[in-house]
Amino acid sequence: MLAVANLSTYYEAMRALDDISFHVDEGEIVSLIGANGAGKSTVLHTLSGLIRPKMGSIRFLGKDISAMPPHEIVGLGLAHVPEGRRIFSRMTVLENLEMGAYAQKDRSRTQRDMDVVFESFPRLKERIRQLAGTLSGGEQQMLSVGRAMMSSPRLLMLDEPSMGLSPILVSEIFRIIRKLKELGTTILLVEQNAKVALSVSDRAYVLETGRIVLEGRSVEILNNERVKKAYLGE
Repeated sequence: MLAVANLSTYYEAMRALDDISFHVDEGEIVSLIGANGAGKSTVLHTLSGLIRPKMGSIRFLGKDISAMPPHEIVGLGLAHVPEGRRIFSRMTVLENLEMGAYAQKDRSRTQRDMDVVFESFPRLKERIRQLAGTLSGGEQQMLSVGRAMMSSPRLLMLDEPSMGLSPILVSEIFRIIRKLKELGTTILLVEQNAKVALSVSDRAYVLETGRIVLEGRSVEILNNERVKKAYLGE
């Protein structure tokens, strides 16, 4: 579904991603783990068109999207849930969800997506008329994911969905991630909580200072001694 080849990205003169290659197959959850500053969020920003790559190619569903603007990438079915939620705080829950469907021309599909969001996140339905800025941190994260779901994504990219949440809410968010996979959504997960990420994903890549240094099945990475010491505190 997604094929990234020899991708390099710069912030002015500083190289943020250094010749990375990876892929995501349909139906998978793939985790990208690493320390703060490793370049994980930069990968997602580049894939979603917010940053232009200096070198390399990005192919989504067989189409080169390396130079495509973000709104066209969303229209192809690639949605990005950013770090820090980035909800529209002065709009209601319903209005935030409707914004997620702005590129959707099939209104019946929009209603079906809304039903799936409310089934996945019942608390959002309870707060449908509430201003998003007054929601709790966990509810705002649910809204951020729900808004992305409204674009009917083929591939959903999640950036640090557990950040700032209590252990109970982290479990809830990852329960939803598993459910989304069951519903047929492919997921690329960026997550600093390596243990949780590896427990939910099929495969994983380890990123260090802009380079992929390790890749494999998540269960293998979870048992890798280097990963245990560096990211799992073992």
